[in-house]
Amino acid sequence: MRRGSIPGTSGRVRPLRLLGDTGLAAPCEEVTDFGPDLARLVEDMFATMYAAGGVGLAANQVGVGLRVFVYDCPDDEDRRHLGHVVNPRLVSTDGVVLRGPEGCLSLPGLEAGTPRFDEAVVEGFTLDGRPVRVEGSGFFARCLQHECDHLDGGLYVDRLTGWRRRRTLRAARRAPWAAEAG
Repeated sequence: MRRGSIPGTSGRVRPLRLLGDTGLAAPCEEVTDFGPDLARLVEDMFATMYAAGGVGLAANQVGVGLRVFVYDCPDDEDRRHLGHVVNPRLVSTDGVVLRGPEGCLSLPGLEAGTPRFDEAVVEGFTLDGRPVRVEGSGFFARCLQHECDHLDGGLYVDRLTGWRRRRTLRAARRAPWAAEAG
C-alpha cells in the first residue's frame, strides 16, 4: 500500500517560461520560508513537470526565482529517482564527461549533445527543512546538473559550443513557441 500522496496530484499546472525569458537567466534566491507556500510551489512544479512530460523542473521555469527543483528521473539502470531539493548545492561531480542528448522544458522539442559529468551529488533541504543529499549517476546525474544550472541562471545551451550551439539556437529561433518567448 502506498503511503502519502502522489506528487503533483493536487497541484496546478503553471505556464512554463521559455528561452528568452529574463527570469531564466537570473540566479535564484535562497528559500527562507519553509511554510505552506513552498509546499504549494513544489506540488505545482510536479504537476507542471508531469503535464509537460519532463523529468526535472526548476522553480524559475515557472516564474518563481527561488532555489527549488523537483525530479522524477531514471538513471542508466532504469531506477526511478523521485523527489525535490530546496536550496540545492551541487557539491561534487565526478566520473567521465559524456556528451549526451539533453533537452529542456524551456526549449520544447529541442535537444543537443551536451557534455556532463557521469556522477553528481547535490545537497540541500526537504520541504520541512531537513538536510538531504541526492547522489546520481548517468542520466540522473545529468538531470541534477541541469536543474542546478537553471537555479544559477543557466540553460544547457550555455554549455554548447560551435556548430551544436549555433544549430540549437537557430532551431529555437524557428520553433513555433519562439514568438511566445520573445
